[in-house]
Amino acid sequence: MLDGCTPLLPESNGRYYDHGYYRGAALPQLLAEHARTYATRTALVHGDRRLTYRELNRRVDRVAAGLTLRGIRPGDRAIVQLPNVPEFVITVYALMRAGALPVFAPTSHRADEIGCLARLTEAAAYIGPSIHHGFDHAAMAAEISVGNPRLRRAFTLDDPEGTRGIHGGFTTAASGCLFFPLRSLDAPRDPDRTYNPDDVAFFLLSGGSTAAPKLVPRTHNDYAYQTRAAAELIGLGPEDVYLAALPATSNLTFGCPGIVGTLATGGTVVLIDLIDDPDPAAFRAIETEKVTVTSLVPAVAHRWLDALLDGPYDLSGLRLIQTGGARPHPELTARIPPAFDCRVQQVFEMAEGLLTLTRLTDTDDVIQHTQGRPLSPGDEIRITDSHGTDVPPGTPGQLWTRGPCTLRGYYKAPDQNTRSFTPDGFCKTDHLARLTEDANLVVVGHTATGSALASPGNPHPH
Repeated sequence: MLDGCTPLLPESNGRYYDHGYYRGAALPQLLAEHARTYATRTALVHGDRRLTYRELNRRVDRVAAGLTLRGIRPGDRAIVQLPNVPEFVITVYALMRAGALPVFAPTSHRADEIGCLARLTEAAAYIGPSIHHGFDHAAMAAEISVGNPRLRRAFTLDDPEGTRGIHGGFTTAASGCLFFPLRSLDAPRDPDRTYNPDDVAFFLLSGGSTAAPKLVPRTHNDYAYQTRAAAELIGLGPEDVYLAALPATSNLTFGCPGIVGTLATGGTVVLIDLIDDPDPAAFRAIETEKVTVTSLVPAVAHRWLDALLDGPYDLSGLRLIQTGGARPHPELTARIPPAFDCRVQQVFEMAEGLLTLTRLTDTDDVIQHTQGRPLSPGDEIRITDSHGTDVPPGTPGQLWTRGPCTLRGYYKAPDQNTRSFTPDGFCKTDHLARLTEDANLVVVGHTATGSALASPGNPHPH
């Protein structure tokens, strides 16, 4: 495994293979399989742009080869700070196919956060917008590269209004960092690469109470399992259309089951930006593309409920709205089904790996008042007191977890890992929670110490 990462205990890894959670396939290999199976079906939609599975996979191949041609090497870390556009999906898969490691960063992050990430990861590349919502990301990357001598490649997405900054094209920053338009990444397909599915596929950002970022390494095996199992749980299939409305860099949108889970089942992913596309535009996308599933934070769900009053919308295709990123008020989860004529599902997810969800067959009481049960039969949950002793059901305590999707340590954080992980593999989160008598999780707050939080892109942790 990559230096600075903590592998699973051998006995745990073997057990997850034995139970069929891990199937030994890397994410870019799976995309190629999906492209063969669903070749002519629509994979991605963004405005007027549409990509079939075959076109998506071919573009990933050519961007991966282009990255290699521009100097990206296996094992390189690349900060990806792209909005909800097809290039985000293409770039993430292309980096993995080239053997590089995407580091997800929300577009709201600025020089302090991105610079910190660049230092921690020794990033070789930055991939982001040129100018986005008036902010010059290319100039920021040039500034950051001055203090990060390994950051010598930047690839920028053309601004739709044509207002690219000085480093938005084929240019060189004062630091020597080379800038290329993202669209210039195009080369004949490289020979097939071999992958170790136990290796890190990409990095998610953990939230936290400290200024320094904590990076969560997610492996091919664990994320393929998470997205496959989450898709199966909600019956996702080729006729489904998933609306990626929250930031694609968030765990909720990317893989609960999100983008990756939809692509694994032959469905269609519709990408929008809730800043560029306010609520009526989102409703029009649901109407036009016959969206069936989407994921929202409670604040957006409240807005959507209010926006329904502005006019008649045909949202009849919607069958499920997931609420995550914050614990919704029971009144909100009660209002969604009659207003949208669909089911609602509570989702509690952590970049660190634990994913709990209510089931579609659960009672209204369970859906409105709990965060459901773990996704995997292999997930273990403990609720402990301050001494690490398990407390009875109904009693709040610190949430500890271990399972096939849960990491064994943050990236390059030995001191943090000593505090946050037990020798036998439990992650001691900073969540206060309790278990109901029927084993549903209720997250009630945070501990004072702070070791793991809900993932970025979900700005209101439980």
